[in-house]
Amino acid sequence: MKVVRVLFRSLRDSIKSVFRNFSLSLASISCITITLVVVAISIILSYNVNNFTKLVEKDVTIVAFIDNTVDKDKISDIESQILTIDNIEKKNVKFIDKMTISEEMMATSDVFKDIMQSWTEENTPVQNTYQIKVTDINLISKTADEIKDIEGITSVKYGEGMVEQLVSVFDLVRKGCIGIVIALIVVTAFLIGNTIKITIFSRKKEIEIMRLVGASNINIKIPFIFEGLFLGALGSIIPIIINIFGYKELYDHFDGKMFSHLIKLVNPTPFVYYISLLLLALGMLVGMFGSWRAVRKYLKI
Repeated sequence: MKVVRVLFRSLRDSIKSVFRNFSLSLASISCITITLVVVAISIILSYNVNNFTKLVEKDVTIVAFIDNTVDKDKISDIESQILTIDNIEKKNVKFIDKMTISEEMMATSDVFKDIMQSWTEENTPVQNTYQIKVTDINLISKTADEIKDIEGITSVKYGEGMVEQLVSVFDLVRKGCIGIVIALIVVTAFLIGNTIKITIFSRKKEIEIMRLVGASNINIKIPFIFEGLFLGALGSIIPIIINIFGYKELYDHFDGKMFSHLIKLVNPTPFVYYISLLLLALGMLVGMFGSWRAVRKYLKI
């Protein structure tokens, strides 16, 4: 019961302190708001980039072309050798014969049909192929070289150059976003700590009186920590609104994808609500940490 009374009184005192030092509180709330907006953008960007990377990994296929002089027995041997390579998805190694490829090409264009309809299995220049998926796209170049070294494989294609560059850019953006989020959180915690420190100095006499009447250290600390929590919660309101409505508007405007079908945006529901909860939690935790740091360092209680 005593704990409940202490918490209730601390809660009341912290709310009063927020309004009593409104100008300082407003500065902290504004700082948290700006920081969390940038953090929200960084998290959304990072999560979408991660989603893009997964889609690219899922879509990228190595196509291995087989020499037309290779017989069926040798083709089976080639498949066995492909399956021994470490970075290969064993369930996603698919053989496509040259006549099937020819039929698919003829179905896409009348020009192809006129040229290719007289070709037979013996005289067609089209080659049998294996379509191969990899488990780690970062090792795709090495895997392609290993496949090319197999006897009977004439060439290997997977969009070399472009794939590595795309993955490298995505990885750079993701790491950059993580760095920005961490830096902003640290800066915000520091600024909130300074704000609470000023509040503490303005209430030195009050704190001394509390000590003289026997208030424990924890009774003095808790209101300041709750104050940081309130500042963080208030500062997260605008970022949450921007996150929910802004991302939904962005998703609808681009019809769920950017530039091509490969770069799909994450569906807003329930994504924006998870981000909102994360922003609220971050705001409160950063506020509490800033307050705790100020109380511990500057009050030395």
